[in-house]
Formats: sequence, C-alpha cells, structure tokens
Amino acid sequence: MIPRLAGTPGLGHTDGVTGPRSAIVVNPAKAPADLRATLEQRLAAAGWPKPAWHETTPEDPGRGQAKKAKAEGAELIFVCGGDGTVMSVLTALAGTDVAMAVLPAGTGNLLAANLGLAGDPATGVQVALDGGRRRIDVGVAGDMCFAVMAGMGFDAQMLAGTSERAKKWLGWPAYVVGAVKHLRDRPMRARIVLDGGPPMPRRPRSVIVGNVGRLQGGVRLLSRADPADGKLDVAILSPNNLAHWARLAWAVLRRRERVPLMETFTAERVEIYTRRIEPRQLDGDLIEPGRSLKINIRRRALLLCVPLPDSDPDLAYDVKAAARRASQ
Repeated sequence: MIPRLAGTPGLGHTDGVTGPRSAIVVNPAKAPADLRATLEQRLAAAGWPKPAWHETTPEDPGRGQAKKAKAEGAELIFVCGGDGTVMSVLTALAGTDVAMAVLPAGTGNLLAANLGLAGDPATGVQVALDGGRRRIDVGVAGDMCFAVMAGMGFDAQMLAGTSERAKKWLGWPAYVVGAVKHLRDRPMRARIVLDGGPPMPRRPRSVIVGNVGRLQGGVRLLSRADPADGKLDVAILSPNNLAHWARLAWAVLRRRERVPLMETFTAERVEIYTRRIEPRQLDGDLIEPGRSLKINIRRRALLLCVPLPDSDPDLAYDVKAAARRASQ
C-alpha cells in the first residue's frame, strides 16, 4: 500500500483563504463545457481561492502551462484533457512538491482509469478537496515522464489504428476495433535489456513497461504492479496467431496468475532494441516510432491527488465515496 500523505490546506497563507493556491491546465477541445463553473463553484464552496486557468495549445499540450502555474505559486494543479495532456503536466511536476489532480476528459485517460475516475471531472475535484495524496513513481523515456505504461509494438499499433471519430462515438471500446486490425501483423525482432543485464532476444508482438497495471475497461494486465515500489513491471507478449491471442486475452480477463505467451519481469531500467522501426507509446499517447525505447524509473517523483483509502483491494482508493460527496 502506498503511504498516505496529509493534504496541505492553508499552506503559507495569511489572506483568510483556507485552501491552497491552485491552477488548472486544460485542453479546451476535450474539456466539458461546464468545467470552469463546476471547478470554481466547488473550490469556492470549500473556501479555496479561484484557480488560475491555463489552456493548452497544439504546440504545447501542457508542459509549459504547468511550469508557468508552478512559477506563479500554484500548490496544486488540476489537469483536464487526454493522455497527452496528463503526461505533459506530470512531466513538468515530477520531482516537485506541487500536487496533481486528474479531471478526466477525452477517451483514453489511463491514469484516470487506474484511479477509477474515468468520465467524471466532478469526482476528480472532490478527490482533491478530500486531501488524499500519494507519492508515486514515474517512468522516464527521453525527456518525458509517464505514470501508467509505455510500450512498443502491438499496443502502439492499436492506438495508431483507432480513429478519433471512433473514440468519440464508441469510447474506449473503439480501441478493440483498432486492435483487430493488427492481430495478424508479424512479430518484432527485439533485444530486451533489464538493469544492464545480458540481452534477451525475443520475437514479441509487444513489450509493455508498466508502473500501474490496469488497462481500459478495468482490465488488469500487470497483476503485481505497484506504483510506489521503485520498480517497473515488464510484460513481453508473444502470441503468433489468433488462437494465441484468444488464450492470452482469456487469461488476462480471468485475472489468472500465469498468462500464457506473456513473460513478466521487474526492473529499474529497461531497454528495448528492435531490428526495424516500430510504433511506440507513452501512457496511451503515440510518440515518434523508433528502433529503441529506453526507460528508467524516478522513485516517488509525483505527488498525486487520490481518493482516500478505504475499500479498493488493489490501491485502497475509495472512489465511490468521493463520487457520492461530489454529487451532494
């Protein structure tokens, strides 16, 4: 279990307000129309000052805005957008004492899904107001950080094969359609190096490096992943045909301890090298394809707003209680 940290209401203030200075980094193309009113009303009702408002742009999906908010004194930054927006903001906040609160928007929202917050910005606001905080690890790839998963191969192909129109109409099941398109693609030729050890040659369809174990729809791929254990969980998926995919998927859906055609490891540093250029993704957001993906971990780098501990057997987060308070 991740150790709980107390909230920080009123930190360093003498102007009569009872809550921390906050800001929001928002993707205007994906945010609900009533987001601003909802956020400001709920913060005001709790005695918090009005948040600073920062909108993302095509050129800057959130990293610069988060840095600006931090420089202006924000102690908590809400982020509302897709996976790319969340990843950009957490990259800016990793290694700082500024807390991040996720307000779900868009379709993917891998981090929000792992918190149980998908589709409900009001609950995300309530979670921040309740004061639950966790220090979690983040993965680092190049100059970007991620909180959930990175991958190379089939998982990135699935994202590339899913249209924005399909995601808008179907939600997360649209990714299933994107996956079907690539089930018969040929495997990669890869070498995987863990913590500087000997290269492991493989012919995988996908290599996934996870910090938290859940995928869309509540599917738990990495059953032992812990976002605060100082380790990355590595899954090497090697199905060769449709029957293999069916066996693998069935075992994952049934949450079996051992999944056929999937090897799992833990490491602090992961290097993946492939013979040809392959698609790559970080936290459900596509990055430039390449022949390698190098990842290391930063321990307890992100201060994250989470539901207070109660009933969840995996992360001990009580999202339902926060949702009830948000609806009151």
